[in-house]
Amino acid sequence: MSAGEARPAFGRPRLHLRSTGSTNDVCRELATAGAPSGTIVTAEEQTAGRGRRGRAWLTRPGEALLCSALLRDLGERDALLALAVPLAVCEALEELGVGGAEVKWPNDVWLSNRKLAGILIEARPPDWAVIGVGVNASGASAAPSDRWAAGSAGVAPERLLPELCSALDRLVADPPPDLRERFAARDMLAGRTVEWEGHGGGTGVARGIDATGSLRVERDDGTEALLSAGEVTLSSVG
Repeated sequence: MSAGEARPAFGRPRLHLRSTGSTNDVCRELATAGAPSGTIVTAEEQTAGRGRRGRAWLTRPGEALLCSALLRDLGERDALLALAVPLAVCEALEELGVGGAEVKWPNDVWLSNRKLAGILIEARPPDWAVIGVGVNASGASAAPSDRWAAGSAGVAPERLLPELCSALDRLVADPPPDLRERFAARDMLAGRTVEWEGHGGGTGVARGIDATGSLRVERDDGTEALLSAGEVTLSSVG
């Protein structure tokens, strides 16, 4: 597939499971077996779902949208895929009348100071990426750990799914400059004091992202830290 060629739309074929360990695991198996780009795996319940850093993702059946999507032929256009996906979640929610969702770098979605959705992307470049999305749709039971209060979108998972697929189609095709602009409008951390452990650790004020999607943080001494990965939390001071 050439760089300018359109990819198949997300959503077909779809494999829906009543219960599974992890939709990402199933989607990875389909990827290695040759499933086409756009394939999605959904489930009513996950028994071994996980978030970033291996945290468990717990849900009650039917209350969360649990979805993994397959994207093939990765290239430079996918450099900010980790930002495109949470932005797609935000736009999908807006289509259903749920406004105000923000992205907490690098790829979580928050609403009203509660974590609403988590993203887990597992890739084998340049062949494929499996995009895992967990959204607390109609209940607040889904959470990667007990570290955050979980929010709820108040919509049925099956209503959210087609909007998410449509938003993924748009956002994954967006060029990086447009994605950075969209991210700036939904940047939950911008101008707020944050703490981080990796990259030497520290405290500073978040100043948006650079061209690569790394988080720019202004330290107290005026120097800048660029965080390309890791966990960032809002500081209790500032």
